Amino acid sequence: MAKVLGVGGIFFKSADPQATREWYNQVLGIEFEGWGGTVFLPETAAAHPGAGTVFSPFDAANDYFAPSEEQFMINLMVDDLESMLVRCAGHGVEPILHMPNEANGHFAHIMDPDGRKIELWEPKPMG
Repeated sequence: MAKVLGVGGIFFKSADPQATREWYNQVLGIEFEGWGGTVFLPETAAAHPGAGTVFSPFDAANDYFAPSEEQFMINLMVDDLESMLVRCAGHGVEPILHMPNEANGHFAHIMDPDGRKIELWEPKPMG
């Protein structure tokens, strides 16, 4: 029987894709290829115990994505949340929410230049 293997990509529109790529590169260190995107290899995440990809619809009335007006947010796994937040601060990006000791790891929310909420997540090893 056919089944979904995982998330194959995250694709979104931007008023200025080049500026958005530059922001993600400078603020979060994401390296983009000449074709305009990047590939996160599963081996990289698999090397961090507790890492995984979550697929979860939220109730339409839920305000977890606020202050973004988008119908989605992007969760990016990081290897060191506190160092990532220092990097963000160096570019004038401060977290709008910081949750350092949750059951599944450490989390922080930032906003990208297009108004999307980005959830940064340092996974907590399971067990």
